[in-house]
Amino acid sequence: MTVLSVDSPARDQVAALRSRAVSARELLDLHLDRIAERNPHLNALVSVDEERARAGAAAADEAVAGGGEVGPLHGLPFAFKDTHEVAGWRTTYGSPIFADHVPDRDELIVERIRAAGAVTIGRTNVPELAAGSHTFNRIFGTTLNPVDPSRTAGGSSGGAACALAAGMVPLAEGSDMGGSLRNPASFCGVVGLRPSLGRVPAWPQANQWETTSVGGPMARDVRDLALLLSVLAGPDPRAPLALGDPGSAFANPAAAPLAGLRVALTVDVDGAFEVDHEVAGVVEAAGRRLAAAGARVRAAAPDLGLADETFRTLRAWHFQARYADLLAAHPDQVKPALADNIRAGEPLTGADVARAYEQRTALSETMRIFFEDHDVLLLPVSQVPPFPADQEFPTEINGRPMETYLDWMRSAYLITVTGCPAISVPAGTTRDGLPVGVQLVAPHGADLRLLEVALAVEELAFEGMG
Repeated sequence: MTVLSVDSPARDQVAALRSRAVSARELLDLHLDRIAERNPHLNALVSVDEERARAGAAAADEAVAGGGEVGPLHGLPFAFKDTHEVAGWRTTYGSPIFADHVPDRDELIVERIRAAGAVTIGRTNVPELAAGSHTFNRIFGTTLNPVDPSRTAGGSSGGAACALAAGMVPLAEGSDMGGSLRNPASFCGVVGLRPSLGRVPAWPQANQWETTSVGGPMARDVRDLALLLSVLAGPDPRAPLALGDPGSAFANPAAAPLAGLRVALTVDVDGAFEVDHEVAGVVEAAGRRLAAAGARVRAAAPDLGLADETFRTLRAWHFQARYADLLAAHPDQVKPALADNIRAGEPLTGADVARAYEQRTALSETMRIFFEDHDVLLLPVSQVPPFPADQEFPTEINGRPMETYLDWMRSAYLITVTGCPAISVPAGTTRDGLPVGVQLVAPHGADLRLLEVALAVEELAFEGMG
């Protein structure tokens, strides 16, 4: 019998709690010990409250002892991304402006996880206002990579990915606009899913029709990720764009047969971006493993020529609409790169935004047609491996300069504006042992199919690395 530890799969921890092989108090203690051991060096968790966590674990044990129905995450320690509001817990958004902000209600994603029985222990660190794929801010400092602490954990869900990989939490949630679930998952060697638009509903929203950012799950393997997605997914009357499939549909995916699977492989989407040579090698090796397992792998890419302008326009419009007043009121408390991002939206016209939405519609149609001939698209998650933590962003790739701090994230954000589900699955390492994930993309709404393929790819990668 395997001894339960903080590194055990979340589903094994849930099973142990249900069978009373371990209590929620004991499981919390195991995680608090790991947090005490690793968090001071990695800085993944913030606003940790042991006293309230212990009270939550005690309540979870009492519920199990009472013999009533318990949720699918009952008793699991959980830390929420510090951009998602949790009633009664400090939520800073990584900004000094909100250093003392304590919400009085849960966001929907938090509400669902808490209703599933998770025990809140704290928050996961984020970049300032979740802007950028490197997690640092002036309140809590920088989150470091658990594999190599001289490197970044990515972002904006960097604290979540680091805490997960380091065994401080068994599952994690986050959000993704330009790669904020996928990029840190790749950097930290875990799994991160950007679901289809509408799969994980959000509430409250300042603009519920602005859909570049979505919430989603992270886990150490695909089956655990499916467990969390089963809690997060499903319709809600407060979210009119939510898809109707119940969350339970995603709970138990089976690995897809690889024989005959139609895989389109591209390293750079026909030259749309530069990719580090070692990252490219991991993607190509994943394609070879799939081909050896019977998949029909061929070089192909959708035409995403409209995606860069579309994403940058919508991102700038969103940031300006949401944060312009904040920047005007607190000009010295917003990091320069973020201030530039907010100001980038100022010259946009209604025609610019309308064109971006027309282009996004065209991209959706491009992907629909592309997936008539392919089951999944395989490409890099990030164009680089984890970069030094003392850099704000990579300034060059293979000697090619990156002009802005968005340039190195094209491999993720070009997919964002298609609306398709995309998952980062660990697939290899660099020569220095740094994690590298591959990105799998499926048609909109095909999240379960994507999980099934990801599970098969995960098993192949494990065999290849074993």
